[in-house]
Order: sequence, then structure tokens, then C-alpha cells
Amino acid sequence: MVWGRGQRQGGAGSARLRVRSPAAPRLRMSRSMDPLAKKIFKGVLVAELMGVFGAYFLFNKMNTSQVYYKSIEHSGMYGIREQDQEKWLSSKN
Repeated sequence: MVWGRGQRQGGAGSARLRVRSPAAPRLRMSRSMDPLAKKIFKGVLVAELMGVFGAYFLFNKMNTSQVYYKSIEHSGMYGIREQDQEKWLSSKN
């Protein structure tokens, strides 16, 4: 048991004992886990950034190559590339 703030040990009945809650020791442990939480947060942040840059790289690679049209033609839809070229040429004029 711990004496409450502003209370004296002993005295004529005015001193109350405060019982420490079971959560109190856990608060001390969380302070020591702060560096671990920071490392985990940094790791998650780095993984997210790598994912964003990876998606951007993959988009550019697929955009500059003809993978998009090849995958559409592989699925059985033909003529999409020619339609896109016609739309692009008509927008230029």
C-alpha cells in the first residue's frame, strides 16, 4: 500500500491508505517499451514508403511498355490498342 498525495503517515484517523491498482506497474513497463514502439513505427513507415515507390515504379514500367495491351489481348479483347491510338491522334489535331 502507498500513502496518498498530501497525506501523512499516522495521524488521528484522517490518513487514508491508497491501494495501488494492478495497472500501475504496467505503466512503468510501457516507458521502457517506447524505443521498441519507435522502432516498430519506423519499420512500418519504411515498409509503407517502399510499397508506394514500388507501386509507382511498377506503374511506370507497365505504362511505358506494352504490357497493358498484351494482357488485354491475352484475355481475348482485341483492337483496344488501335482505338487508343485513334483517340490520341484525334486529340492531337
